Amino acid sequence: MWDREAAAVAANDWIGRYVRAWGTNDSDDIRSLFTPDAEYRDGPSTEPWIGHDAILAGWLGQKDEPGTWSFEHELTAVDGDIAIIRGRTSYPGATTKSRLYDNLMVIRLTDDGRARSFTDWYVTSAAAETAE
Repeated sequence: MWDREAAAVAANDWIGRYVRAWGTNDSDDIRSLFTPDAEYRDGPSTEPWIGHDAILAGWLGQKDEPGTWSFEHELTAVDGDIAIIRGRTSYPGATTKSRLYDNLMVIRLTDDGRARSFTDWYVTSAAAETAE
């Protein structure tokens, strides 16, 4: 079990690697984020992708192309092995989906800095609606 400072360092490292993997869509980058039996939920009510193969298939099946998005984030809380990240995703040139999303990511980390559980709650940002 980590102390609060070590948990914050691990969480910030993980989200940095997540953003890198998001930008590369590289299988090794993605795989390195998760334990072999990790659960990835693309929303709180969706069926999880369980294990590396399912996570890779799900991720790459709906991947964002490099350069089409930006992501700002901050570590909101850590408690033991749980980290909560608040983020905002922007798709400036999007025509087939909303251009701005608010994200709340809940990550359960292992001692080696990989996620055993990841859930991304995301909603269309009200700021995007008022900007149009």
